Amino acid sequence: MNSKPVKSGSQHQARRRTGRYHHCAAVIQALLLILVTALFSPAHAMGNVVLESIKSTTLPGNRVQITLTASGPLMQPTSFTTDHPARIALDFTGMKSGLKNKTLPISVGMARSITAIEAGSRTRIVINLVASVPYDINLDGNQAVITIEGGNTAADQPPALQAEQSQEATASYTRSISRAQAIENIDFRRGSAGEGRIMITLSDPGTLVDLREEGGHIVVDFLDTALPRQLTRKYDVTDFATPVQTVEASPSGSNAKIEIFPIGNYEHLAYQTDRLYTVEVRPLTKAQKAKIEQDKAIFTGDRLSLNFQDIEVRSVLQLLADFTGLNMVTSDTVKGRITLRLKNVPWDQALDIILKTKGLSMRRTDKVILVAPTEEIAAREKLVLESERQIEELAPLRAEFIQVNYAKAADLATLLKSEENKLLSERGNVTVDERTNTLLVQDTTSKLEEVRSLVELLDIPIRQVLIESRVVIANDDFAKDIGVKLGGGYTADKAFPNSNTQALVTGGLPGDVTWNPAFGPTYIENPAGTGNDSLMVNLPQALSATRGGAINLVLARVASHLLRLELSAMQQEGRGELISSPRVITSDQNKAIIRQGLEIPYEVRSSSGATTIAFKEALLKLEVTPHITPDDRIIMDLIINKDNPDYTNALLGIPPIDRRSVETTVLVENGETIVLGGVFERDKTENIERVPFFGDLPYVGFMFKQRIERDENQELLIFVTPKILKDTLSIR
Repeated sequence: MNSKPVKSGSQHQARRRTGRYHHCAAVIQALLLILVTALFSPAHAMGNVVLESIKSTTLPGNRVQITLTASGPLMQPTSFTTDHPARIALDFTGMKSGLKNKTLPISVGMARSITAIEAGSRTRIVINLVASVPYDINLDGNQAVITIEGGNTAADQPPALQAEQSQEATASYTRSISRAQAIENIDFRRGSAGEGRIMITLSDPGTLVDLREEGGHIVVDFLDTALPRQLTRKYDVTDFATPVQTVEASPSGSNAKIEIFPIGNYEHLAYQTDRLYTVEVRPLTKAQKAKIEQDKAIFTGDRLSLNFQDIEVRSVLQLLADFTGLNMVTSDTVKGRITLRLKNVPWDQALDIILKTKGLSMRRTDKVILVAPTEEIAAREKLVLESERQIEELAPLRAEFIQVNYAKAADLATLLKSEENKLLSERGNVTVDERTNTLLVQDTTSKLEEVRSLVELLDIPIRQVLIESRVVIANDDFAKDIGVKLGGGYTADKAFPNSNTQALVTGGLPGDVTWNPAFGPTYIENPAGTGNDSLMVNLPQALSATRGGAINLVLARVASHLLRLELSAMQQEGRGELISSPRVITSDQNKAIIRQGLEIPYEVRSSSGATTIAFKEALLKLEVTPHITPDDRIIMDLIINKDNPDYTNALLGIPPIDRRSVETTVLVENGETIVLGGVFERDKTENIERVPFFGDLPYVGFMFKQRIERDENQELLIFVTPKILKDTLSIR
C-alpha cells in the first residue's frame, strides 16, 4: 500500500522533468526563430530604406491608386483605420522619409491628402479620406501599391438617400467641428535680430501641420483644424520692421490656412513647444541668401575620398563610374587635368564639383550618364528640338471628334484658335458642330493629345449661386388736427310774432336760426346766397371733411342771447411695408438679370409735328454677377432697381418715376445676409391758423385758432443673401 504513492511520485517527477525539457526546447526554438528572422529579414538585409516618392493615379469607378517608392525592398506594413476623421494609417518598419514635404495633396476620388511622418525606426503613412472606404495593399519589391475604393457617388444614389446622407454629413460635420482641433490665438512679435515671429496657439499639440513656400510667400496648413471667426482676417504687421508685411488667416475646407507674405531676402523656420507653434522669418543679406541657396543642394550618394595631383579628368570620371556601377559615356571633347582632394564626400557631390570646375554638364537616362562640355550638350539638344519640330511639320494630320459636355464648344474653339497661344500647330484647325456641341479638331497626333487634355481640364460643371434679394419700403405716418367754431346769436322777442322784427344772428351755429311764420327762417349767410352760417371763428379741422369728431358746447345763454363753441379734432396714424423679393440662380462669373414691372406709354413729337408712342420702364430689377472664391465666399457685382410710377403727380396723364437703386460690389460669406444700404426720409410739419390778438390770449386763445401736426417717415432697406448650390444640384 505504501509502494503506490512512491511509484506515483516518481511518475509525477518524471512528467515534470519531461515538461521542463519540452518547455526549454520550445524556448530555444523561439529564440532561434527570432534570431533567424532578425538575421535574414528584409529589414536586416537592406538596413534602413528611404521613402523616395509618392504618386497617385485615378482608376475607373472613382478609385485611387497610391504608389509608394522606396530605395529598397519594403516589409508588409501594419495598418489601422479611423472613422472620425476618416483615415488609413500604415506603419512601415525600417523605413525613413526622404520627402521634402510631409503632406501631399491628392484631391482625387475619396482621397484628400497623404502625410508621411517619421518616428524612430519607422515611418507612418496617413491617408486622409472623405469617408471611410475599403482599401487594398500590395507590395512589389521597393514599391507599395495602395488601392482605395471609390465608394458610392451621389449620382448613383436615389434622391431620398442623397438628401438623408447630406443631412447626416452636415450633422456629422457640425459635431466634428464642435469637437475638432482649433486655433485658439494668433500673435505676432519682433525678435531682437529683426526677425518676425508668428505665434499660433493650438488646442491640441498633436495637430498635423504642413508648412511650404508657394509663389514667394509661406503657407501653413493645419489639418482638420477649425479657425474661429474672430481670427479670420488679414493682419497688417508692417509697423514691426520685419521681413513680414502681412499675415492672412482663413479657413480652407476642414483645414485652417495661414499665409505669410514677406519681402526681400529671408529664411524661415518653424518649431513647436507644447501647444505653441511658431514660424520665424529672418532677414538675410544677398551673400547669406546665395550661400543658403548653394547649401540647399542635397547629395545622397555613397561617400568616398579622392586625393589626386594633376590627374586627367577622364580618369577621374572613369573612377567614379567604377565606384558607382553606373554606365558613363564621356565625349571625346572632354579633356584637361585636375587636382583634387576630397575626403568623405558623396560621390554625386564630387561629380558635380568636377563638372562645374571643367565647364562640363551631364545628362542621365536611367543608369547611363553622358558627360560632355556644356556647349556641346546645348548644341545637341538644340538639334534634337529642331529635328522634332521638322518631324512635327511633316507629321500626317489626323481628325478627331471631342465631345464637350458642360462648356460651349464655340468658346473652346475660340480659345484654341486664339493667336495669343500655340495650342494648335500651324497646320491645325478646329471647327464646331453647334447642334451636338462637338469639336472637330484636325492636327498632328501629339497636338491632338494636348487638345484633349485641355478640354478635359476646362470641360467641368460650373458651380452655381442662388441670390435672394429683399427690397423693403416701410412707412410710418402720423397726423393730428384740432379746429374750432365759435359763434353767437340774438333772437327777437317772440311775444310779437306778427311784428316786423326779424331774427338777428351774429355768427350762429347750425340750428341757431329762428322761424318766423310770416317771414320764414331768418339767419345771416356768409357768403350771401350760399346757405352757410356766418361764424365769428370758423377754423374747423381740415384733414378730412367727412371724418373726425366734434364737441359742441354752449358757453353761455342769457335771455335771448346765446354763445356756442364747437371743437373738432382728427388724428390719423398709418404703418405700412412694401416688400419685394426677387431671386435668381446663375453660374459662377456669369451675369444674371431678373425684372418685373410695367412700361408707361407717352407721346413723343418730332420737329415735323408727327407724334409717336414711346415707353418708359418702371421695373423691379436685380442684376448680379457672382464670383466664388477658393474659400467658398462670394464676390458680387450688384445693381438693384425699385421704380414705381407716381400717378398722383401725373403731368398730362404721364406719371413721374419714383426711382430707388443701388449699385455696389460686396464680399459675402456663403449663406450670409448683408444689408447693402438704406435711405431714411422724414417729413415733419406743424401748421397753426389763428385769429390775430384773440388767438394769443391766455386760457381762451384756443377758441380762436387751428393746429395741424404731421409726421411722415419712410425708410428703404435692401438685403441680399447668396447661397452656393451643391455640386450634385448644379450637375442636375
